[in-house]
Amino acid sequence: MADRLKITKINLFQKLRMLTVRFDTRSFFILFYLYLWLDTDLRLIYHGGGMSLDFPVFYRGWSFFRETVFYPGGLVEYVSTFLAQFFCIRWVGPLFVTVQAWLIWLFCSSILKVASERRLKWVCFVPPIVLLGSYTRYSYPFGVAMVFLVALAFVRLYMMLTSKKRPTDILVFLCLLIILYAIGDEGYLLFAVVCGIYEMLFRRRPLLGLVLLLVSPMSVHIEGVVVFDFGIIHAFDHFILRSYKGNKDVLIVFYLLYSLLPVTLFILWIGELLLKGKGTGRLGQFLLSCGGKAGGRLSPLLGIVAGVVVAYFCHSARTKAQIAVSYYSCNKMWREVLEVSARYPHDELMNHAANRALYHTGRLTQDMFVYGQHSSGLMLSSERKYRYTIWWRVFDTYIDLGHINLAESMLVYSMDTFGERPLFLKRLALVNMVKGDTGAARVYLGALSKTLFDSDWAGSYLEKIETDPNLSTDKQVQHLRSIMPEIDRALIHATPDSIFLDLLDKNKRNRMAFEYLAAYYLLTDQLDKFTGIMGRLNDFNYIRIPRVYEEAILLYRFSGKKVELGGRVISRESQERFNHFCTVYFGQYGEDKKAAFGKLASDYGDSFLFYSLYGRSGMKK
Repeated sequence: MADRLKITKINLFQKLRMLTVRFDTRSFFILFYLYLWLDTDLRLIYHGGGMSLDFPVFYRGWSFFRETVFYPGGLVEYVSTFLAQFFCIRWVGPLFVTVQAWLIWLFCSSILKVASERRLKWVCFVPPIVLLGSYTRYSYPFGVAMVFLVALAFVRLYMMLTSKKRPTDILVFLCLLIILYAIGDEGYLLFAVVCGIYEMLFRRRPLLGLVLLLVSPMSVHIEGVVVFDFGIIHAFDHFILRSYKGNKDVLIVFYLLYSLLPVTLFILWIGELLLKGKGTGRLGQFLLSCGGKAGGRLSPLLGIVAGVVVAYFCHSARTKAQIAVSYYSCNKMWREVLEVSARYPHDELMNHAANRALYHTGRLTQDMFVYGQHSSGLMLSSERKYRYTIWWRVFDTYIDLGHINLAESMLVYSMDTFGERPLFLKRLALVNMVKGDTGAARVYLGALSKTLFDSDWAGSYLEKIETDPNLSTDKQVQHLRSIMPEIDRALIHATPDSIFLDLLDKNKRNRMAFEYLAAYYLLTDQLDKFTGIMGRLNDFNYIRIPRVYEEAILLYRFSGKKVELGGRVISRESQERFNHFCTVYFGQYGEDKKAAFGKLASDYGDSFLFYSLYGRSGMKK
């Protein structure tokens, strides 16, 4: 029996060994890259969608370089900001993130190996997994991770340049600390703590380790106050402020990364002490065993499993969809907008994007209630609590409608909140060109011309302004000028119907303003006002009364009121559909809304009739 059990253990060990051979470190980082590329999509972090506060902007040229680099941590920030711009290219951004995560793993492994002769590879997978979880939540930890990587590189450099017998190691430490504070700012704390622990606990030079920890704040104080002209407090708290940036997720990543090595080194030291002590050898062996060969072989597999678990629990399909629908809307990818928004019929952000996509594909008056609808979803008018996120979502809609002044206000507020993103610069340049303010337009175009991926667009418009200041040949600018209302309403006083009526007063052939006004009256159940604007149908080239409008007119007539259609007639198809709806609801179910819900949702969930009765839509399967 004992022999069988022994053989079984050997077989299990061999199978486990074969399994771990298949999953090496390369496998982990290949899967890491594929997940970020194919599932997470870092373009959404670059875009932000009103849900990310801390994505940096990068400008070419000496001015931006001087302002960024000649500042503590500026060089690392400059490089990480430059690389982060490539998040907008779907396959390139994940590549940079993966390389960064792999280098962090490599330096962590090397530092632990030098300090304790144990690589503890499974511990080294913690930083990449933490970063993976943050990206899955659509945060931006790339800058923090870059500073962390540089700090690790300096720790490894200190280990290479010093030895137990050199009394001048303190000078090496000070030189590296001064350089690191200048180029990497926040990283100096990690560098000082890890070097101090390394000297005190592993090199058995407690006095030197203590000196390193004590001289670090003094050195930073002198450098911050004398060289960079900081105040005393600012010289010390700067690393926390720049890592936080108002993002709780990034703050969590910061502390998890920075505490990993000090805690791990301390545990290894405790393990070695216990291993040498009496009666505690087993505990010491347990603490150190994971650094052996078995732990090394298992670490990639454990890392993959842990990565899958973290990605699963951090992933939010709704958050991704909300950012994605904003990204698709801003890039006029209407098919993708409708695909994503259809999955969340009760989300007003999706509802707003879907209506804009339906209008631009010519389907708003036919298929409006195929998608989820809410009374405030058309212009997100009830979401004042989240106004900054909402303004990001609606400024393009206001530009499309032609209400340039309101769009400009939202863009300015958005840029104050989220930073000078190229998207805002591009829209503000357009807005000012439409208003004829070429001076302001040149400012925005000049800034945009220094970005990496929108400089061509900016350059072409700068040339147009030089040759044709009025932009008389630009179709988009001229169209927006023709529909831009002269009335300038403040945001706080701008209600949807007043906005649409202002637009129609300026240009009665503003089709989008008319269809949005009609949709607003339908969504808010104002059929009197809706039927009152049906006379405007003659201002547009509708071949027939749109289906959604016919349903509303039939319902209004059913209440015994008349509607003037100017010679137009309701289609036979809509009349028969309305009659059948009434037969089912009144005849078959006796006006029992709860009992009739299933049948009506199945047959009429995409109609105004169903929406008017139940206050929801998009129910038809």
